[in-house]
Amino acid sequence: MRYSGLRVFAQGLTGNRGWTPAWRQPEPKPDYDIVIIGGGGHGLSTAYYLAKNHGLRNIAVLEKGYLGGGNVGRNTTIVRANYFLPGNSEFYSHSLKLWEGLEAELNYNVMHSQRGLINLFHSDGQRDAFVRRGNAMLAQGDDAVLLDREGVREKLPYLDFEQGRFPIYGGLYHPRGGTARHDAVAWGYARGADRLGVDLIQRCEVTGIDTVNGRVTGVQTTRGPIRARQVAMVAAGRSSQVAAMAGMRLPIESHVLQAFVTEGLKPVIDHVVSFGMGHFYISQSDKGGLVFGGDLDFYASYAARGNLPMVEHVMEAGMTLMPMIGRAKVLRSWGGIMDMSPDGSPIIDRTPIDGLYLNCGWNYGGFKAVPASGWCLAHLMATGAPHKVAEGFRLDRFRTGQGLMDEEGTGSQHNLH
Repeated sequence: MRYSGLRVFAQGLTGNRGWTPAWRQPEPKPDYDIVIIGGGGHGLSTAYYLAKNHGLRNIAVLEKGYLGGGNVGRNTTIVRANYFLPGNSEFYSHSLKLWEGLEAELNYNVMHSQRGLINLFHSDGQRDAFVRRGNAMLAQGDDAVLLDREGVREKLPYLDFEQGRFPIYGGLYHPRGGTARHDAVAWGYARGADRLGVDLIQRCEVTGIDTVNGRVTGVQTTRGPIRARQVAMVAAGRSSQVAAMAGMRLPIESHVLQAFVTEGLKPVIDHVVSFGMGHFYISQSDKGGLVFGGDLDFYASYAARGNLPMVEHVMEAGMTLMPMIGRAKVLRSWGGIMDMSPDGSPIIDRTPIDGLYLNCGWNYGGFKAVPASGWCLAHLMATGAPHKVAEGFRLDRFRTGQGLMDEEGTGSQHNLH
């Protein structure tokens, strides 16, 4: 069923009784060409692009819970392409281009809003760093505008410009940055993959990965064994646990990242704003809630909840940047499990086990990477060669030390690996 404004109007007149399920609920078959472990944004986009770009159909996505119930539904929904290092900048630029055509391609409203993103800087050194970043973005073919103090004041008049501790010197404006609706992204890719024949199997937890003579042969699940010629591990913060089933130890740690949302308010924040000195970022959802977050909890955990000291830290940063936020009531908070690599950049690669592929280590960049992540992993699995924008995301860079991409030093602690 295609969605359109006319169909939505007609269904509203008939009590919405004519809608059909967005995707099938198939029973798992005993054999597939490709099995993808993980039904989040990255796994679903991989399945969609394998089918759309490469004509593969005998594919299953296995999700232990429900589609979109993991990190893709536990984030602050920011979409941007303001990365600096070669290897990362090309990838996220490609991802943003895919975002810009995603709704038309999927025939699904993912609520992509290019409202602009402003990274504030608070010292001469930070200004110099953002000048370099902006020039790198422009050289990559993306957009960047350097704002002085008054330029920021014109766009963000509600900030505290008079504070002495973290004075606002200016900001780097990324007009094409913005937000999208996290759940809708997962549902749009799920619907698109299903329409191309992919089996989306929920409540099917993978309990083992079968290998014979160094080659993957299938998986064990709570709904029985499934044979497969290729298997992709796309399990975000659970990647280490999934890889351990194949006897692998990954160079990642899993940390909790908290986020918060306030009561619904009238429109007040038109952009996405990032506070450089407090690692605080905020935007306003279409429902009016202020959505914001900060640093990791800085201890390894698989718990999808956070600790109170980090709640206090985030609230302090928000009050420092914009004291008006203190009048808003926080409705809820949540935690996503972040798979942090040592250099703060992801892994999209084959593993030493033939036919077994890995997609993990997304750090702070997982949601905005969803389209390009699936595009590039699908290209690797279908052609055997990495896509040109993801050539640097090799697994062996942590073993050899060559090709590390330490984007802002946001990875986990190197000395632990």
